[in-house]
Amino acid sequence: MSSCVPARAADSDRTERTHPPHSPPPAGPRRFRIAGADVSASIAVFLIALPLSLGIALATGAPLQAGLVAAAVGGLVAGRIGGSPLQVSGPAAGLTVVTADLIQRYGWRATCAITILAGLAQLGLGCLRVARGALAVSPAIVHGMLAGIGVTIAVAQLHIVLGGTPQSSVPGNLRALPPQLAHMRPEAVSVSVLTLALLLLWPRMPGRRGRLLRKVPAALVAVTGATAAAALTGLRLPKVDLPSWSNHALAGLPEGSVLGLAAAVLTITLVCSVQSLLGAVAVDKLVARREGASGHVGRSDLDRELLGQGAANIVSGSLGGLPIAGVAVRSSANVNAGAVSRNSTMLHGVFVVIATLLMVPVLELIPLASLAALVMAIGIQMVSLHHIRTVTRHREVWVYAVTTLGVVFLGVLQGVALGIATAVGVALHRLTRTRITHREREGVHHVHVRGQLTFLAVPRLSRALHLVPHGAATVVELDGSFMDHAAYETLQDWQKTHTAQGGTVEITGRHPGTRISEPQASTGCRCRPWTPWRNHQCERPQSTPPAEHAPAGTDRSAPDLTGTGGASGHELARGISAFQRNTAPLVRSELARLAREGQRPSQLFLTCADSRLVTSMITSSGPGDLFVVRNVGNLVPRPGEESGDDSVAAAIEYAVDVLQVRSITVCGHSGCGAMQALLGSEPGSTRTPLERWLRHGLPSLERMTHDGLPWGGLAGRDPEDAVEQLCLTNVVQQLEHLRAHESVARALEKGTLELHGMYFHVGEAEAYLLTDADGERVFDRVREADLTA
Repeated sequence: MSSCVPARAADSDRTERTHPPHSPPPAGPRRFRIAGADVSASIAVFLIALPLSLGIALATGAPLQAGLVAAAVGGLVAGRIGGSPLQVSGPAAGLTVVTADLIQRYGWRATCAITILAGLAQLGLGCLRVARGALAVSPAIVHGMLAGIGVTIAVAQLHIVLGGTPQSSVPGNLRALPPQLAHMRPEAVSVSVLTLALLLLWPRMPGRRGRLLRKVPAALVAVTGATAAAALTGLRLPKVDLPSWSNHALAGLPEGSVLGLAAAVLTITLVCSVQSLLGAVAVDKLVARREGASGHVGRSDLDRELLGQGAANIVSGSLGGLPIAGVAVRSSANVNAGAVSRNSTMLHGVFVVIATLLMVPVLELIPLASLAALVMAIGIQMVSLHHIRTVTRHREVWVYAVTTLGVVFLGVLQGVALGIATAVGVALHRLTRTRITHREREGVHHVHVRGQLTFLAVPRLSRALHLVPHGAATVVELDGSFMDHAAYETLQDWQKTHTAQGGTVEITGRHPGTRISEPQASTGCRCRPWTPWRNHQCERPQSTPPAEHAPAGTDRSAPDLTGTGGASGHELARGISAFQRNTAPLVRSELARLAREGQRPSQLFLTCADSRLVTSMITSSGPGDLFVVRNVGNLVPRPGEESGDDSVAAAIEYAVDVLQVRSITVCGHSGCGAMQALLGSEPGSTRTPLERWLRHGLPSLERMTHDGLPWGGLAGRDPEDAVEQLCLTNVVQQLEHLRAHESVARALEKGTLELHGMYFHVGEAEAYLLTDADGERVFDRVREADLTA
């Protein structure tokens, strides 16, 4: 193509591209800038990382400087190269047991070499782009591994808390605990108790002053307070001893069997990689939940994160540091502190380097008992009751328990292997365990199938079906999510034979023959999961003609005296019947649990009574998630007004004080009839109940009339008309009315409640959230990251 252009024209074009006419002079080199949010976040992370790095190094038996080296390298190297911008890497409590075992078995210098080899293995895995494969590990195994490590840490550090020395294994520590209790050192116990007390009570300080003080990390306050108390009282305790950097041990060639070293490298690689990748996914969720910032922070690149972790482990091992992984505590602190880029992670690494070089005399005042108490508390927190409840609800408690006990008594790699084997066994058991029962009630034979219908269950299914007499009415209830070809053929053949012999067959639950990867044959009904919201009836055709096509002489105004409500009554009855037949078997166990436990909603959702606004659909919530209050115009009457209706105020008080919801959302919508009526209403008119109710929307009308949209309106476009402008203004105004309620104001003061504004455009099926963008409040479109979180 270039040969077709004349040389003179090409030269002229090249000149114009190099020096375009009328262009401004080239700008100077861009200066490197760090956002203020990143600076403040890096300081918060540094204050947490400093004591934790020393404590983890103490727990592993490594030189204390190794923890500081790993923290600095994790911030600088993993922070710069890694694929998760806001994840903070460093020495992790989840690696404590593995590292301690390696140090005892091979020595410190060899452990550094193993760390380097593990980093090289991570680089290889990152180049192969297998990072997503780590997410296939069952959460029950990961949580069980962390719980087992937490138990091991807590039991070992308990000996240092009591003034003694830990053993090399959990059974050894448990056997040595009674004599240790008999000979504990009171000064070490007192410092440890003070550390734990500050660690526990500092985040629970009440009031406005407590909210300001809670910005200082509890770990820093606990260690600083215990150190100051020990210094002022003159307690003689073992303290942090940072040797000279000239004596710092670097990596050396490991000695031992090749298989043993390979297993050690594999263990470090797996634990570091899985913990870092799961941490990156968790950080993405935290960022997506954070208001106004998720759009500025990219989602994690897991393969790049694996490369960054590998590079960091190579550098840390070469410099004599601990193995590195993503750390949940520091990462969540980084996100919550408002970090917006990887600069916060890197800057915290710079602060660690400065502290290591300039704060050695201060660090050497810290009692080892205080660090041991801090690490012991972290170990206890790794045994999460929330995780236990979650795995119990999903019937994976055996996987969790086996993994935990395996890590405690056998080791991390062995425990994880046992957990994987148990998870596979549980999955196979669920696939093959199918309960098939037959019983007769009032002349109808019921065959109930609970579980997955595979070829292994075909003999039992056939026996149950042959218990049904010829010509009998039969109901087959399928309570499962999978049916293979053998089971499908068996059920279909029996159904044809039984029907031919004069019997009837009704199959409830899943439609027969609807298997995974096989769509249901089209029969004119194209139901989808969202069709129940459309008042869609597909069981039988409408029997009552529409009113405009009714036969001549039909009295359209005549009341229905049958008790069924006419055509609408038949639709309602068919809808209830469809629910009982298709939906009830799927939700019965969940509703039974909610009936036992009571309602525990997380938020109050206050919205309009408009029939097009389906709260559960637009929020993807289920039974028990939302406490919903609906009224005409999503209005919140201000307290003290003579409204003659306290229902909204009562619902707010009940939700906040009794149900203790964590957030309240006021949701308006497009085309709101109440707002249209408010625009067209006569001033002071209170003749009807609707007009008297709409008086509570007058402040919104006044706000729009006098102020317009001072808070920004819709992001990306102006309101379509006055109705939409009033709908948006009304949401902002009702949030102000909410703050005037005593229970809401009290919860906001305590920091236990959040208020949110929301606008739903019905025609576009688009949701908008009231956010702060560059100091201006706007209704911003909900992004995909917000929804997937």
